[in-house]
Amino acid sequence: MSKKPLILGIESSCDETAASIISENDQGNPIVLSNIVSSQVDIHKEFGGVVPELAARSHIEKIDWIVQKAIDDSGKKIDEIDAIASTAGPGLIVCLSVGLSFGKAFATSLNKPFIAVNHLEGHALSPKLNSKLDYPYLLLLISGGHSQYLSVKNLSKYKRLGTTIDDAIGEAFDKTAKLLGIDFPGGPQIEVFAKKGDPNKYKLPKPIFNKGGCNLSFAGLKTSILKISKQIKTDQEKFDLAASFQKTVIEILYKKTKVAFTEFEEQIKPKEKKFVVAGGVAANRVIRNMLIKLCEEKNYKAIFPPIELCGDNAAMIAMVGLEKFKLKQFDKLDYPAKPRWPLDEDAVFLKGAGVQL
Repeated sequence: MSKKPLILGIESSCDETAASIISENDQGNPIVLSNIVSSQVDIHKEFGGVVPELAARSHIEKIDWIVQKAIDDSGKKIDEIDAIASTAGPGLIVCLSVGLSFGKAFATSLNKPFIAVNHLEGHALSPKLNSKLDYPYLLLLISGGHSQYLSVKNLSKYKRLGTTIDDAIGEAFDKTAKLLGIDFPGGPQIEVFAKKGDPNKYKLPKPIFNKGGCNLSFAGLKTSILKISKQIKTDQEKFDLAASFQKTVIEILYKKTKVAFTEFEEQIKPKEKKFVVAGGVAANRVIRNMLIKLCEEKNYKAIFPPIELCGDNAAMIAMVGLEKFKLKQFDKLDYPAKPRWPLDEDAVFLKGAGVQL
């Protein structure tokens, strides 16, 4: 029996220090042998958001221990590792540099191939960790920093169909939570608050709802939340605003996803219609349920990563590393950290004043 590839993944793009070891079974399906994630929530909570310098310092303090724990938990030995895959972007440059430098040094010490991974591609391939997923497919990437519809044609071959022209959906969740007095990171708590509220209490704006294809906009929604939050006096009003916000986001995603389906089908003409939803916001169960129902309406197969793999983690980085290792797509040790690294490098940048849709 030939040896199965053993890949070490390292992630440090923002405020999670993470390492993972993955391999594959005889059928060629990936197996997660270990997946260690160390969060920095307690460090950043008092500031209401991630402080880059503090995040980088925490990465430096923890990364050696996190990688060692991932190796120990996998039951494998260091010299059995076949390649090291590290996040090279996008993200906070001071944070990226920690994991990237560690991965390069580790690869050098073992004399093993090094693979630089796009963090967004990690999210895009994360469902491969628990389900059979062949190309092509339509991807909705929704996280704290990104909101995009992409046609995934193959490994490293992406065509952007739509993106946010201002705030990412996860950022809108986090800022709404902050305005409601929820401690950082508050985005996931919006779902909890919304269960106790009336989703029809507040009528909120849906920017570019009827134009701009499947592009998204959340800045106007956030501004409306800011104005209303100043008049709120009771907990019930907070719950109602959270419910109204979540309902509005769901209506936006429902409409824009239908547009994305049409564009994807016109462009790809797929034999099998598959819709992958990945990123931290994909863990929101209400959003998941709505998108699953929409897929049933439009004859799409809905595919999500496991809840625990929606947020930033190293298993998804190792997954990209595994795919690239099998194709012998390795990188040089002078590969730079990239704070901005779009999956579709040909796509027009659509943020800032004067955006034309």
